[in-house]
Amino acid sequence: MTALFNLLLIDDHPLLRRGLAELFESSGEFRVVGSVSSGAAGIDLARELSPDVVILDLHMPGIDGMATLEWFKRDLPEVNVVVLTASAAREDVLAALRAGADGYLLKDSEPEALLAAVSACAHGQARLAPALSLLLASNLRERDRGLGSEHVGLTERERQTLALIAEGFSNKLIARQLGISDGTVKVYVKHLLSKLNLRSRLELAAWAHRGGLSESNGARR
Repeated sequence: MTALFNLLLIDDHPLLRRGLAELFESSGEFRVVGSVSSGAAGIDLARELSPDVVILDLHMPGIDGMATLEWFKRDLPEVNVVVLTASAAREDVLAALRAGADGYLLKDSEPEALLAAVSACAHGQARLAPALSLLLASNLRERDRGLGSEHVGLTERERQTLALIAEGFSNKLIARQLGISDGTVKVYVKHLLSKLNLRSRLELAAWAHRGGLSESNGARR
């Protein structure tokens, strides 16, 4: 039997929390262990329950979503945090990704798409709402002054790792695909982030998809 992921909902709208709880419970993949209306309550409950996945709204009274996200990434970094918000604002998306969000999804998502995206995040894959991919790629174009292979200097293993990240593979799946350890994959990811001046797996995937992978003499053929 497939193990269930323990899920914590943090959102200040009770009707939305109830709908999300019903959606995820009915999937058979998640167990909703908590549903709270504020970042402070979410932090308190997370300390007690250590959930596998947190669905987090950005804009809430009191301790807002961004501060809550930063707390999770500092104090419970093993928890996958998926931002679910109505905001597609450039500054919100970039701030959340730089703070380490494992996913950034919009509240107008179709239920099936939302469930699939959160499931992917629970399995270690980063997910960004499709409507935001162009925004992220545009931001990377502005930051990246034409980085090519002569400047980036990716190794063959780093290029292979980047290609698999772009396909949505988790570290564990990348390790299995390349026949290396999870720890070695983490080292490659760290090197990629440093060499490309990026801060998250989602930014790595966007960089690869917008052409950076081919520019770095890349991808798996």
